Amino acid sequence: MRADAQTTIALEDVPRYPTPGMAIPGAIDFSPDDALITFLLSPDRTLTRQLYAFDPATGERRLLLAPADGGATEQNLSLEEKLRRERARQLEVGVTSYSWAQHGQRILVPLRGDIYVQDGPGAQLRLLVAGGGAPAISPVLSPDGALVAYVQDSELYVVPADGSAAPRQLTHDARGTGKTNGLAEYAAQEEMHRSMGFWWSPDSRSIAFEQVDETHIPVYRIVHQGSDAVGQGAQEDHRYPFAGQPNARVRLGVVPVSGAGAEPVWMDLGGDDDIYLARVRWFRDGSLSAQIQNRAQSQLDLAQFDPDSGERRDLLRETSDVWVNLHDMLKPLKDGGFVWASERSGFQHLYLCAADGRLTRQLTSGDWMVTSLAGVDEARGLVYFTGTRDGPTETHLYVAPLAGGEPRRITQAPGRHQVVLDNALRRFVDTHDALDAPPTVALRSLDDGALIATIFDERDPRVDALNLAPPELVTLASRDGVPLHGALFRPDARFGAGPFPTIVYVYGGPHVQLVANSWPLTANMRAQYLRSLGFLVFVLDNRGSARRGLAFEGAIRHHMGDVEVRDQADGVAWLVAQGLADPARVGVYGWSYGGYMACMCLARAPETFKLAVAGAPVTHWDGYDTHYTERYMGTPQHNPAGYAASSVMHHVGNIRGKLMLVHGLIDENVHFRHTARLIGALVRARKPYDLLLFPDERHSPRALADRIYMEERIVEYFQQYL
Repeated sequence: MRADAQTTIALEDVPRYPTPGMAIPGAIDFSPDDALITFLLSPDRTLTRQLYAFDPATGERRLLLAPADGGATEQNLSLEEKLRRERARQLEVGVTSYSWAQHGQRILVPLRGDIYVQDGPGAQLRLLVAGGGAPAISPVLSPDGALVAYVQDSELYVVPADGSAAPRQLTHDARGTGKTNGLAEYAAQEEMHRSMGFWWSPDSRSIAFEQVDETHIPVYRIVHQGSDAVGQGAQEDHRYPFAGQPNARVRLGVVPVSGAGAEPVWMDLGGDDDIYLARVRWFRDGSLSAQIQNRAQSQLDLAQFDPDSGERRDLLRETSDVWVNLHDMLKPLKDGGFVWASERSGFQHLYLCAADGRLTRQLTSGDWMVTSLAGVDEARGLVYFTGTRDGPTETHLYVAPLAGGEPRRITQAPGRHQVVLDNALRRFVDTHDALDAPPTVALRSLDDGALIATIFDERDPRVDALNLAPPELVTLASRDGVPLHGALFRPDARFGAGPFPTIVYVYGGPHVQLVANSWPLTANMRAQYLRSLGFLVFVLDNRGSARRGLAFEGAIRHHMGDVEVRDQADGVAWLVAQGLADPARVGVYGWSYGGYMACMCLARAPETFKLAVAGAPVTHWDGYDTHYTERYMGTPQHNPAGYAASSVMHHVGNIRGKLMLVHGLIDENVHFRHTARLIGALVRARKPYDLLLFPDERHSPRALADRIYMEERIVEYFQQYL
């Protein structure tokens, strides 16, 4: 966009999803024979997606599946499915997921708690399991494509994929007890990024599954205060694991899929039952592996089990004085060894390990991090991965020798590259975007990144119609000399050269990076709209944020809301020194951890921030869940001073500016209790506040009418008080 061009954004453009340029293929996969590339896509650029296939040989794209009744909507899903979507932050509807069998041409498609299959691309969609009153959850095809496993009413089932026989129940001790077989617990879904609770063996003869017991965790009740219903229909009971309180107890079992009534073999997870079952994976030799994390998250064991006896052998142990971050970078090899990722050097890198877990060699190194393990070509001795070797605001695909040697960059265009490798390890799908480039999807050669075929390159007309200008990336130093990356959304030229009323958009918490050479930053519609009104919008990744190494992330250990606020205040001071920010008119907004940060900026840096809009804020960490909170803070019992100093309520007396609190009343992640407790403290301190509530929203506001109303109120707040 030209420097003197004006944006043409209407407020109603801000809350609409997908944002401009982001209606792109998702859930990309190759068919087992690599003949087709399949993906979910919305042809009308809405959230309703359908299943498509791209044929590299002909360059043709065709529709594989569009449900006659539209598929999933926000209204026709069960409560369990809605909660799983919430924990996955999934907004898309229609066809929301699918999967190929590892061998053959069979495709599985879950729809509204029912299970459908296609016996090959173009075949008729066939109903296999009707969920009825109890949805069929997390269906997975066996590797050979002959069976489908799923969970229904807390028990694990299998059914022939050809429909030749009725479903067969494999587990029998959970229904009606409060336990579950084959389902991931809340902490695993929400915080460990593990949505599955069962895993097929490579030979399709057995299933490993997790049994979860939460009966000892007290019920936390959420009342639907805005509902017309009364009684059971107007409330939800959750076994929520609050920091310092009991966790779910888990067991890992293996059950054969042939025969009825076989008892599970339970794996030896150790004598401590207060652990996290972080990851489960079968090895090529038929043994089972699990990553077991201690409650303090200072230690992680990679264990190997005999599925016939449950006997355990420990392969390796990761320890950290900060914390052990989980990852999905374990790749078993033919000789029994494996590729593994570790932060033992302070940055996440790849290591080659022998079958007994001993380190063979380090495959990558340096003050940058590997972000994903894309594939291993054992025949050619190569490992493919994405990482930040060319800077923390970039993501590229690289290849390195398994025998050791320097990585070579494959992707060339600046920005972010998300990749999917084909089964033959000769090609990859490259989803590329940058600040000035909406996402495109291409098929490329793994040898040199050369273009083979363009899969998706459709210009969203909204990008040009709205005159979306990319922000400017900047680097500044904190008061103690740490480089920090930021992004500037400058107002249109008609507003002059500044200084401007300034709004800081913040998340600030771990495992998130906002500032990157990536299109979603440009398509931040609230920032773009505020810029069009004459506000300078600034985004800064403070210490504690992701992709800068363990020391940078670990700066928040045992004391949240301190160094993050100082870094954000330093960012504003830098803007003032550049003549960009009016120091008398600086506000901040954020959601979730960003809502917490907005509150803490107002309370701990009142000389800098005059206004805050805090969405779904965590206000005291003793009210959040175990796995997330204790990773960074320890437990309230062992770190009471840190919990007190990290709570918003501890600093309420310092607040001088304007505060708007925004919360959904049925938020099952950051409960409304957080905002209610803060309001109590504000009342006692005689501090004024404004409140914006949404009775029917959870942590992620979904109803368009609610989101439009929210944007109207927030923008009015900024305009009135800045």
